[in-house]
Amino acid sequence: MSRETSKYLKFGAVTVVILVSMGYLAYTGVQDSKSYYVTIKELQGMGDGAYSKRLRVAGNVVPGSIKRSGTRVDFLLKEQDLTLPVSYTGTEAPPDTFKDDSQALAEGSFGRDGVFHAKQLQAKCASKYAPQPGGAPASEPGKSMTQAQPSGSSGMAN
Repeated sequence: MSRETSKYLKFGAVTVVILVSMGYLAYTGVQDSKSYYVTIKELQGMGDGAYSKRLRVAGNVVPGSIKRSGTRVDFLLKEQDLTLPVSYTGTEAPPDTFKDDSQALAEGSFGRDGVFHAKQLQAKCASKYAPQPGGAPASEPGKSMTQAQPSGSSGMAN
């Protein structure tokens, strides 16, 4: 083999090793970061597969179930007639909207102890921005701000 051919083979081999390494790192990074959304019913029916996957579970927080102990928060999620005990031990405090009857989304893993161990927690209060029952609208529909001004004022400075 000539010296020039040997140089090209070495360069090609190093290039292949680098590309294979980058592909492996990309693949394992995607595998570690993906999570599956499941309902409480699906989670309870997954069997042993539930223990090895990163999962997301949503439901309503059962009133009176929130127990805080330092940075740990234990609570129950309810979906239809099923409940799931959740233990949140994330690095951030739970959101301000995390209260009784709020909708919560927990991301983490399901333990063999029957508790969902959450590392991330999102919450929203669905009723916060809903219209009040029997409430009147804030202004008459179909009128813009300029139409709602008194008739003596044009809205422009002279």
